Amino acid sequence: MLDTPSPAIAIQPLSYYDMSPERGFLSTFDAQSVSLPGLWAEAARIAMQLPDFLPTGRVRELLMSRLPEPGAYSCTDDLSEVQARIATVHFAFMVQAYVWGETEPGALLPACLAVPMVALADRMDQQPLLTYSSYVLDNWTKIDADRPIALDNLKMLQNFLAGQDEAWFVLVHVAIEARAGQVLAKFADIVGAADNEDAETARSLLEQTAEIWGDINALFDRMPERCDPYVYFERVRPYIHGWKDNPALPDGVIYEGVERYSSKAQAFRGQTGSQSSIVPSMDALLGVGHAADPLRSFLDQLHDYRPRGHRKFIDDVRASSGLRAFTKKVGSRGLNAAYNANVQAVADFRTRHLEYAASYINKQGLKHAGNDTEVGTGGTPFMRYLKKHRDETKANLL
Repeated sequence: MLDTPSPAIAIQPLSYYDMSPERGFLSTFDAQSVSLPGLWAEAARIAMQLPDFLPTGRVRELLMSRLPEPGAYSCTDDLSEVQARIATVHFAFMVQAYVWGETEPGALLPACLAVPMVALADRMDQQPLLTYSSYVLDNWTKIDADRPIALDNLKMLQNFLAGQDEAWFVLVHVAIEARAGQVLAKFADIVGAADNEDAETARSLLEQTAEIWGDINALFDRMPERCDPYVYFERVRPYIHGWKDNPALPDGVIYEGVERYSSKAQAFRGQTGSQSSIVPSMDALLGVGHAADPLRSFLDQLHDYRPRGHRKFIDDVRASSGLRAFTKKVGSRGLNAAYNANVQAVADFRTRHLEYAASYINKQGLKHAGNDTEVGTGGTPFMRYLKKHRDETKANLL
């Protein structure tokens, strides 16, 4: 992945970015079939017991008494890329459970978790806590291998408490990511059609992507079927917060034993659906801009929380897409309509996200340490953030 590309091609085949038409940004491997070596496997086995540990109220004690010393597995050299990603899933869940799994947040992460978590994050070029890639993209498998990726054929691998609501929340995102692959696979041809001033091909492709977006939004509409707002707020959301701009951890978290942090607390943003690369990719293709303000700064920061190949895909699309300028130049009613259909589909997706944020979070009456109804898991005033980006998307209709 990410070998030197041909200078004549701006957007590479999806495989170059560790993507595929069938899975989009989802892992291209079967996570359930990945075996970890030695003590990495033992740590994964311990992580899989989190649904047993968390209800006890003493998850920290249970993790610390079972995990090996950090020096035993902190070096990631003996892991393949795929193994490192699966190990990251298990350790990220344990890190979150340690910090948020008891009444008061844990502001000091012990070395047995901190050292291997940072080593894995360095290997992945990501941040040392739970990100969307470990929560969703690498944390699923098919029930029947020969059947497609669909909500009736998916299961979540690593859990916090387990249960229908937690799994459904993640698996709806998995299904959306898979369906989006067919949209992402058309990006290079759409950009090429705009470059070649081929309005008919561009129109046809955009009509196809808009139709697929209808499926994506229909999948998103299914979230309430098996994920109840109260259960989400009380049993799912508490564990996925970060420690940047979180009032419960104003200084962040100390990563014990990590030399470069020098015992200073670190602040990282939490897992959030806004770390998904689908909508930013669409913004890049469509030329949708967002005004420079503190919320735009948050959007830019999230880019660093994505897998390196996915960041590269968004960057390449943004650098190469002249679709919006071409569409405005042509002034064709059919091309304008196809372009607008995609802008509207993304705006509809953002509207539904805003509605869910209101019903699943903002309207929930109870507050707990670190689980605030006004602050998103990524550390933003999320209602204002989501509304702003929805409105800016709609403003790009031609």
